[in-house]
Amino acid sequence: MGNYLLAQDTVNGAEGSVFITLNGKNTQLVGMRNITTQAEIQEADMRVIGTRVTQTKHNGVKMTGRGNVYYGTPLFLEMLLKYINTGVMDPFNIQIINSDPLASVGQQNLVYYDCKLTGTVPMSILNDEEAMLNFDFNFSIGRVGKLQAFKAPSKLGN
Repeated sequence: MGNYLLAQDTVNGAEGSVFITLNGKNTQLVGMRNITTQAEIQEADMRVIGTRVTQTKHNGVKMTGRGNVYYGTPLFLEMLLKYINTGVMDPFNIQIINSDPLASVGQQNLVYYDCKLTGTVPMSILNDEEAMLNFDFNFSIGRVGKLQAFKAPSKLGN
């Protein structure tokens, strides 16, 4: 039997923090419920005479993110209203820190630069079936930087 990851070194999804920097102001999003970023590797098909095989070549990466925040967080509505009224969508940065003090893998700290809201942003919400209103938001990402990476677990099971 081989080595395996110990449960104590899995990262608790609630341990961490999220910061948004907009127009030089850094704000911690204390009402975050979840946030995920992803990179979609894009590729193009290539066909050539002499083979029936369609080859592929990587040609870019599209980075996006999605989050859910408790309603009453004014930041996203302010960005939307500025865009509606002026045509300017201010870019922002998002810093996501995973920091479970029980896991020996340490912290991961990534910053996503030149982000812009995409998709649907709610302006008003009323719902008699919800005791705690929340909403989803989506964003595009211009580039990413790694400030700190997880390390290997200090001990493995065997």
